[in-house]
Amino acid sequence: MSILVVGSVALDTIRTPFGYVCEALGGSAVYFSVAARFFTDVHLVAVVGRDFPDEHVRFLENRGVDMKGLKKVDGKTFRWEGEYLFDLNEAKTIRTELNVFQDFRPVIPEEYRHADHVFLANIDPELQLEVLKQVKNPSLVACDTMNYWIRGKPQELKNTLKTVDIVFLNEQEARELAGEANLIKAAKYIHALGPSVVVIKRGEYGALLFQNEKIFWAPAYPLETIFDPTGAGDSFAGGFMGYLCRDRHIEKGTYKKGIVYGSIMASFNVEDFSVRRIASVTFADIERRYQEFKNLTSFEDILIQVS
Repeated sequence: MSILVVGSVALDTIRTPFGYVCEALGGSAVYFSVAARFFTDVHLVAVVGRDFPDEHVRFLENRGVDMKGLKKVDGKTFRWEGEYLFDLNEAKTIRTELNVFQDFRPVIPEEYRHADHVFLANIDPELQLEVLKQVKNPSLVACDTMNYWIRGKPQELKNTLKTVDIVFLNEQEARELAGEANLIKAAKYIHALGPSVVVIKRGEYGALLFQNEKIFWAPAYPLETIFDPTGAGDSFAGGFMGYLCRDRHIEKGTYKKGIVYGSIMASFNVEDFSVRRIASVTFADIERRYQEFKNLTSFEDILIQVS
């Protein structure tokens, strides 16, 4: 079993109340890959410029990410600069330089076209459809999106949503796409567009899973130290999709566990800048946090004495 991810690889400059990094490894495909690779094989497709450091390629390769789909072309790598204040749920974008990413047209290597699962990271919905035309009978397809595409290419996005099984959005994106303030009503609207599973990410408040008429909610893992929330949503998707790929058989409870593993990978991600923290994580760390998550959310053994 394997996952194909198509998205961005970037150099990020980030400032938070707790520190600063300049041109650190980032991008949706990177964060997704470093989380998903704990569970399954990951094939990455993206574009960078000639200035992209070889050390970053080696970093990903050393962690088991298949990088044959990373294309280096003349020009500069996609760069993003942002700042977070003490409300770490929202970034203020200072600078975006698309550079070679502006002309990105994904070409999926032949050996990737039989991937079992496909994750279409936050790219133009028309490009997401182009990717799906190149892959051959994946068992599960998921996509992410953002307000820019919801506002700028609403019909193209809806065309993509008709073809995917799972969609990831944050709560603001879900409300805007549906034109509905209530998240339950918004999820029902999005479900009717095509996806059988709608996952709404709520940052420090956890995540909601909508599948048919059923709803599941999991809190975010409580942390004492949060340095940088950049990439948390993509790390969440990587943990979620990675677990689904590892589990192989989608059964009752699989998606719920996927939400928990997604939350765990996001929790590791935010504990340092870029992918520094998640780079040092072991699978034993993940399983330990999974058990802690179960203990935090268990209430069946609580007895209340009434006097």
